[in-house]
Amino acid sequence: MVDLHPNFTIALALAAGVLSQSLARHLRVPGIVVLLVAGVGLGPDGLGWVDPHAIGSGMYAILDVAVAVILFEGGLNLQFSRLRRVQSSVRRLVTYGGLITVAGGAVAVHYLLGWDWKLAVLFGSLVMVTGPTVIGPLVSELRLKGRVSTVLEAEGVLIDPIGAFFAVLVLALVVAPDATSVADAGRDLMVRLGFGLLMGGATGVLLAGALRVRRLVPEGLENIFTLAGVLLLFETSELVIDHSGILAVTVAGTVLGNMPTPVARELREFKDQLTVMLIGLLFVMLAADVRYDHVVALGVPGLLVVVALVLVVRPIGVWLSTLGSDLSNRERMFIAWVAPRGIVAAAIASLTAIALESKGMAGGTELRALVFLTIAGTVLLAGLTAGFVATWLGVKLPAREGVAILGAHGLGIALAELLRSNGTSVVFIDSNPQNCRRVEESGFTVVYGNALEERILQRARFEEVKTAIGLTANKTVNAVFVDRARDLFGVTEGLVAVDRRDTGFAKELVANQQAKVAFDGPHDMGRWDVRDRRGAVTVEKRRFKTPTAAAPERAVSDTLSMAEESYVILAIQRGTRVFPMWASFVPKDDDVATVAVHEVEAEDANTRLVASGWMPEAVSEDDSEPAEETAQASQASAT
Repeated sequence: MVDLHPNFTIALALAAGVLSQSLARHLRVPGIVVLLVAGVGLGPDGLGWVDPHAIGSGMYAILDVAVAVILFEGGLNLQFSRLRRVQSSVRRLVTYGGLITVAGGAVAVHYLLGWDWKLAVLFGSLVMVTGPTVIGPLVSELRLKGRVSTVLEAEGVLIDPIGAFFAVLVLALVVAPDATSVADAGRDLMVRLGFGLLMGGATGVLLAGALRVRRLVPEGLENIFTLAGVLLLFETSELVIDHSGILAVTVAGTVLGNMPTPVARELREFKDQLTVMLIGLLFVMLAADVRYDHVVALGVPGLLVVVALVLVVRPIGVWLSTLGSDLSNRERMFIAWVAPRGIVAAAIASLTAIALESKGMAGGTELRALVFLTIAGTVLLAGLTAGFVATWLGVKLPAREGVAILGAHGLGIALAELLRSNGTSVVFIDSNPQNCRRVEESGFTVVYGNALEERILQRARFEEVKTAIGLTANKTVNAVFVDRARDLFGVTEGLVAVDRRDTGFAKELVANQQAKVAFDGPHDMGRWDVRDRRGAVTVEKRRFKTPTAAAPERAVSDTLSMAEESYVILAIQRGTRVFPMWASFVPKDDDVATVAVHEVEAEDANTRLVASGWMPEAVSEDDSEPAEETAQASQASAT
C-alpha cells in the first residue's frame, strides 16, 4: 500500500467522487454504481491510494458534515403541495413499511446467515432506509407519473432520519440489553424526536425569515449563510442531545423549502451541487473501507439475503402500507420493485460497526459488509431494470411533445392552430377570463390562473410539455414563466416574446442558452393584440429561397418602428415538421413560414419578406417563368 498524506487522501477521494458521478451521467447509470467501483479500486484492495483509517478521527467530522448537508438538501426538495395527494401512503411506508423491513431483514439474516437476533435486528434497522440521492436522479430520468415519483422521493427523504433514529435505538439495546436500557432507549427516542422537530422547525423558519428580509443577508452570500446555519444547527443539536441533528436538518430543509424566498431556486441549485460533491467524497471513502474478502466471505447466503429483501420483504411492506390508497396495482408493484439503499445506510453502518468494535463486540465487520452488499445489489437492480419495469407496468409519462403558451390572445392562438394541425397538443395559461373563454371556444385546453404558481403549472400537466412559450406583453413575466417551467418540471425548450433584446431577465436566459427569443425577433405583443382584436391581421404562407442580396437586419433599439412591426413569422414547416419560429433560426430553401401580417402595412411587409428570401407560397422552382420574373422584380425593388 502506498503511504500517502491524509490530505491527499481526501483530495483524491473528492476528485474521484466528482469524476465518477460525471461518468455515471454519461453512461446513464446510477452514480453510486460507479462510486462503488472507484472506492474499491482506489482502496486497500485496489491501488491503495485511499485509506480512510489514515484520516483518523477526521473521518467522523466528514461523515457528520456530509450527512447533515445531504439530509437538508433532501428536505429542501420535499414539496408539501405534491405530498398532500399521497400523504397517507407515504406515512404508512415510513412507519409500517419500515418496521416490516426491519422484521423481514432480521428474519432473513438470522435464518440464512445464522446471526444472533440482536445483530440481525440491527441489520434490519440499517437497511430500512432507501436512498433519496439514488431515487431522485432515477425518478427524474425515468419521468414517472406524478404519484409514483412523489411517493418514492418522499419516502426516501423522510425514512432516512427515522431509520437513523431506529438504528441508534437498536444499537443501544444491543450494547446493553436489559429492561432499564429498553425503557431508557424508548424515552431517549421520544426526546430526540421532539427536540429534533422543535430545533429543525424553528431554524427553518428563522432561515426563511432572514432570506426574505431585503438586504439582511448581503446579495451573493445567501447560500453560504444557509449552509453555515445548517451546520450550526446540526452540531448544536448533536451537542445538546446525541443523534438529534439528523432529524433537525431534515425538518429545517423541509420548512425552508416550502416557504417562498427570493433565492429559493439558487439555494436548491447550490445545495444540489454541494450534495453531489459530498456524496462522491463520502461514498468513495466508505467503499474503500469495506474489504473485498469480507464481502466474499458472506457467500451465497449473503446474496440470498439481498434477494429476500427485494423479492419478499419490500413487496410485502409496500402492499400492506398502500392498501386502500389511490395508487393502482401497477403503481404499487413498481414502488415495491424500486428500493435502492444509499449513502445514509452506508454512513450509519460504518458508524455502527465502529461502535460495536469500541465495545469489544463481534459482528461489526460482517454487518458493514452485508449493508454494502445490499446497497450494491439494490442500486444495480434499480439502475439496470427500473426503466424496463416502468415501461412494462405503464407508470412512465408519455414522451414530451406538448406546447404550453402563456397569453391566450391573437398571435398565440394563430400559432396554436398551426401546431394543432400538425398533431401537437397545446395548452394555454391566462389570468384573463375573456381570453380563456376565447381559446376554449376555439377548442383548446386552457388553465385559468397565475402561470408563475407551481399548482397552476401542475394543472396544465407540465410534465408532458416539451416547449414553454411566453407571449404576454411583459417580457420579464415571459422569462420567469419559461424559467419556472424548466426549473420545476424539466421543460427542455423555452421561447420568450420580447420588445427589445438588450435588458432584463429575458436577456440573461437567452445569453445562457436557456431560452430563445420567440418569433423572428423583438415584437410588441400588446400592439399585435390590439391589431388582432380589431381584425387587422391576416395569416399567409411564405416559401424561403436564398436571397441574392444580404437581407436587412432587424433593429434592436429600445423602441420598435412601425415598419419593423408590419409582420411576424409565427412558425416554420420543414418537411412534415411544424415548429415555432425563433429569432436565431436559420432557414433553408423550401422552408415554409406562416406569417402574421398587419393589413395596413401589407405592402411594406411583402417588400421586407421578399428581401429576406420569403417568397409568396405560389413561388417555387417549379413555377412558371412569369411568376419567377415577378418575384425577381419584387426582390430587385426591395434591394
